Amino acid sequence: MVVPTTRLTLIGKPDCHLCDDARAVVGAVIEGREDVTLEELSIHDDAELNAKYWDEIPVLMIDGRVHAIWRVDAERLASALG
Repeated sequence: MVVPTTRLTLIGKPDCHLCDDARAVVGAVIEGREDVTLEELSIHDDAELNAKYWDEIPVLMIDGRVHAIWRVDAERLASALG
């Protein structure tokens, strides 16, 4: 059993085409990887996230640190994940 070692957080909102694009890229990069977890958060559900990121979504974080804003590059993400 592989224990997840990297935590991805995708911050977005419903009906956001950039968020949908980011989700697709992240999904393709982490497909089949058991060492990565993905959590999705909506700015509509969290006032603090809304105040901080409303004009930057989608935001992808790796282990709590911002990795990408607006667009996720598959090669850059794959490289960051090793």
